[in-house]
Amino acid sequence: MTAPHVLAADSFGELLGGGGGSAAVAALRASERSWRLLVVRALLDASAAQAPADAWDLLMRARAADEAAFEELLAYPSVGVWAAHTLRRLRGTAAGDAPPDTGYLDAVAASAAIRAGLDFRTVIPVRDGWAVLPALGALRVPGAATAEVTAAGGRVLVAGRPLDGPGWHPLTRLSADGCALLLDDADPYRTLRTPAPTEPVAAGAWQELFAEAWEILRAQDAEEAAALGAGLVTLVPRPRAERFRPHSASSGDAFGAALASVPDDGEQLASTLVHEFQHNKLSAFMHLFTLYNDQGGGRRLYYAPWRDDPRPLGGLLQGVYAFFGVTGFWRRREHPLGRFEFALWRTQTAHALRGIAAADGLTEQGRRLVAELERRLAPWLAEPVRTSALAAAGLAAADHRATWRAYHLRPDPRVVRAHVDGRPPVAGEPELVPGAPARGLDTRAVLLRWLLADPAGFEALREDPGATVEGARPEDVALVTGDTEGALRACRERILSGGGDPETWVGLGLAARAAGDPAGAALLERPELVMAVHAELGGDPLAVAGVLSRPA
Repeated sequence: MTAPHVLAADSFGELLGGGGGSAAVAALRASERSWRLLVVRALLDASAAQAPADAWDLLMRARAADEAAFEELLAYPSVGVWAAHTLRRLRGTAAGDAPPDTGYLDAVAASAAIRAGLDFRTVIPVRDGWAVLPALGALRVPGAATAEVTAAGGRVLVAGRPLDGPGWHPLTRLSADGCALLLDDADPYRTLRTPAPTEPVAAGAWQELFAEAWEILRAQDAEEAAALGAGLVTLVPRPRAERFRPHSASSGDAFGAALASVPDDGEQLASTLVHEFQHNKLSAFMHLFTLYNDQGGGRRLYYAPWRDDPRPLGGLLQGVYAFFGVTGFWRRREHPLGRFEFALWRTQTAHALRGIAAADGLTEQGRRLVAELERRLAPWLAEPVRTSALAAAGLAAADHRATWRAYHLRPDPRVVRAHVDGRPPVAGEPELVPGAPARGLDTRAVLLRWLLADPAGFEALREDPGATVEGARPEDVALVTGDTEGALRACRERILSGGGDPETWVGLGLAARAAGDPAGAALLERPELVMAVHAELGGDPLAVAGVLSRPA
């Protein structure tokens, strides 16, 4: 029997409040080792008839020769994704066209043996023309299904070719003062889901961006940066996304991994690393403590101010934890974009925390975490922010919430009918329904980022905003630049001509509110109801919203 994992009181308190220094991260890494061992043990039990015995024997030889190297590879994020995904396939809880990938264990064993300096001979899979050695790199082997790996006297050959020869693609180590990450563009499980082909990238630009990001993080808080550097292992590069719309991801199966699209600059990469490391920490914390249950209230869906879709309680907890960290990052940035991001994410995080504070599915530990995040966020809400950034953040937050409601809520038909008939209002809760937004709910926020961070670039996109910001329309430009009359006119005309999608209705509400019309506030508060009543009555959309704004 081994001793249970115990978090020191200081580390427990730090993690509950969205932080966590090097000691806390070290404790999480130790607990994740046990979690990984449990998953691998379950995988071996489930695949007893399929798992290659030779691979397991080689892995144990590597462990005996160099336990540190073995432990490092066992903790490699992609190994965790493979083990969890393959276990789900074997248990029938995940779908897939190909048989469960038990052969990846051969590649893991080969990498461990190379690290341990063993003499050995084995065969590893070739996928999409690449023979991958986890945490080391990949060799181009076209037209083959397997490749032999041999090592003797320190010389390693894959398919008869040396690792330092033509066709070998080693992983790049991104280095900065006090931190190093592997840029993994090779491993089939690096994208945190089902296997993906090896896609080598030019690492030079990533090294420059990482060095810039790390310098920002260290300058902000050296201890927080050290904890992040101790916890993250790999950065998985993905193609560039639209400006101000980076893509990133992490997984509870892959502690130490952060997936990121090519960032706009080092500051954006620094924010992304903070965001994904928050997810890493909470996932590991949730392997130790139960914060919510999936029964009863745990099955409900909630509004997440950073997503286009409703989220379950566990996903929303992950979101508030991550965006608490993001808020803290932008709190220390003093330029116009940084002030906007801080004002926006402190508001949205506080809104989400209030929404789940009394959720039925939270455990006692879950309630403690939410309460501690609220307590630490509270003083940030009172910090002064210049008026322009505050107004931009208010517009972006109101836009996201109202558009989400318009897409995902349907009013009680009895409530709609009472308003249509001019009768006194009746009680009735809206129904949560699947919605498919025509564009990202952050479209106007992206335009605001252009305006704040790159005024010249914003001027260039005015004529055809949709060519630069996907989904953007001229009335959106009018809204974010304060052309209230132009936005009102364009939104009203679009609705009256039959093109009144939720984005247009919310745009009308934002413009009306800016003009001081109380109908705007009513439209933003219950856009789904205004739209439903207008669908029955027709006429001037603001007149309908105005009737709903009057007290009963």
